[in-house]
Amino acid sequence: MADLSEYVTDVVHEQTQTDSPGFDLTVAEVYEVVDPGRIDFGGGELEPAGTAPHASAKRDPEDDYEWWTLRAGQYLVEFNESLTGEATVTVQPRTELLERGGTHPTLHVDELPRIPLSVGGAGLRLKANARVSTIVDAEKR
Repeated sequence: MADLSEYVTDVVHEQTQTDSPGFDLTVAEVYEVVDPGRIDFGGGELEPAGTAPHASAKRDPEDDYEWWTLRAGQYLVEFNESLTGEATVTVQPRTELLERGGTHPTLHVDELPRIPLSVGGAGLRLKANARVSTIVDAEKR
């Protein structure tokens, strides 16, 4: 397997993010969609959705990092990491996310957009810098 870290910048903690197959991506921010976007046939009326950061809070005043409490629904996740643009990578949800009722689509991208996160059931608590996605493959351009 290729060294996937060569395609990733702004890494939080490489040793942890590469301790299993692939390269794990971490959450920088969670957004809610607050106003609808528009998509048309030709692209002349394409408009982004309005978004707002979802509130987060420390569980304990002594904590270094905050948590998002997510109810069942749809969110957008922004990663800490960026891609170099030298490869198209395949990003999929981590098993840890799936087993806790969250998921996102598998993507083939050369830059990391905000991705839709679906949360089901009783919701999900997500800590800042949590590893939620994994780059599992890269195709050099």
